[in-house]
Amino acid sequence: MTDFEEELRKEEEENQREALYIKEQLPSELKESFSRTDIMHVMDAIVDYYYESGILEDKGGDDDEVEIDLEEVAKAVHQRVVKDGYTRWTPEDLFFIVQADLDFMEKTIDEDVQ
Repeated sequence: MTDFEEELRKEEEENQREALYIKEQLPSELKESFSRTDIMHVMDAIVDYYYESGILEDKGGDDDEVEIDLEEVAKAVHQRVVKDGYTRWTPEDLFFIVQADLDFMEKTIDEDVQ
């Protein structure tokens, strides 16, 4: 296996772990509304939003903290997934995935630092 293929495999494994984590964090009434594939689609939309919005770009300040309005992200992600044909969820439903996605990222960064 090439280094590139190995990297892709590791990234896919990480995405699967994240999707499982997110599903576990959902309120019980939403767990059945989202398959792992659905969650991964929403995860992709979240990443797209972060890159397209520029929210994660270094603003040149001394503070490394980035303020993320989870409700704003959920609304933008909702618009995106509706365009993709996923119309059964509300921005409020997606808020839980956005929140769990951010929690997973912070947890992963904290583990990498330690």
